[in-house]
Amino acid sequence: MNLRKIQKSQSFKLKLLIFVILLLSMQVYISYANVITDESKKEVTNYINQIFKNRNKAILNGDLELIQSFYNMDTKYGTWAYEYEKKKMDYINNWAEKQGIKFTDIVPTLIIKRIKENNGNFSIYLLCSTEYKYIYIDEPKLENTSRIGTYHNLQLMSKDGSWVISKEWYKDPFANSLDLSNIKADSIKEYILFQKRRDFKNIGQRRMDTVKYADKYCGAASDSEYKYNMIYRDYNPQGGDCANFASQILFEGGKFRKNSTWSSDKNGATKAWLNADSFKRYIIYSGRGSVIAYGSYDKVYKASYKLLPGDIVAYENKNDITHISVVTGADSRGYSLVSCHNSDRSKVPWDLGWSDKNIKFWLIKVHF
Repeated sequence: MNLRKIQKSQSFKLKLLIFVILLLSMQVYISYANVITDESKKEVTNYINQIFKNRNKAILNGDLELIQSFYNMDTKYGTWAYEYEKKKMDYINNWAEKQGIKFTDIVPTLIIKRIKENNGNFSIYLLCSTEYKYIYIDEPKLENTSRIGTYHNLQLMSKDGSWVISKEWYKDPFANSLDLSNIKADSIKEYILFQKRRDFKNIGQRRMDTVKYADKYCGAASDSEYKYNMIYRDYNPQGGDCANFASQILFEGGKFRKNSTWSSDKNGATKAWLNADSFKRYIIYSGRGSVIAYGSYDKVYKASYKLLPGDIVAYENKNDITHISVVTGADSRGYSLVSCHNSDRSKVPWDLGWSDKNIKFWLIKVHF
């Protein structure tokens, strides 16, 4: 090798060494920027818990002043996050009026999955399992409980010596209910309050087993282990896991046999197993289910009392089935409760979060 080639080779090696050193320095800086001390993590966690508790108090008391200071109202994302919580509070209180119930407590349980810090600002990913407790206004001693699980991406920024929410995103279980104003709430409430508790003791083992499976794998809506069944893929990142979970419930709990149209394995799942619209059509046209009622809420709510554990509720928006849930019980007035994925629900009133005037419901009796 001549002298010129040796010099070029040495120059290249030197440049490569400098590049590697710079790259490592950047990685160290980035890593350092995202390091959070145990003390800071504890402080942020306590602050987030306080935010969630106050938001629930605001719903119960109808007092937005409890939460306004938590949001950065100088930014559009902070303002949007606050306004969305206001909209949710209005909806929940309107639904309670329609239902003839009063929420007595809303209890959040938070699991912080990840906290990253950068110059005093924080990005947080967390799981929240919220227990909703309610009573019917004429049965104050009988308390009902439902649980909803949500996954939150939250950004806190430093402002005036404290933190405020600058941005928040989560799949909200109430996002599909925007307006209850056109529902004749008085007549509906009168009918609901006239109903009695229902007895499911003799519904059959297969139906009972669907409830057991749904309770065990309802994810963030669980009261203990927040998990999905790892035998199956989680299709939430691909658009939703509701039909997949309903299919699991009918197969694992209800002991329905798989076939070429409705099936799942390690390589994936058929459309009828996985897609909400295809699942609904398959259940009906295969003869495994039949329609009890179809239409807007005011057209079907009376028929909903015919639903039994293991039956299906499909939710239609703009001629498209967007969600599937499975009946898993009834409350103290016999009102049907459902469980599902995306958002995770466990024994939640079947229309809570879905009673907008534009939503149509398919109430489907499953033939066990």
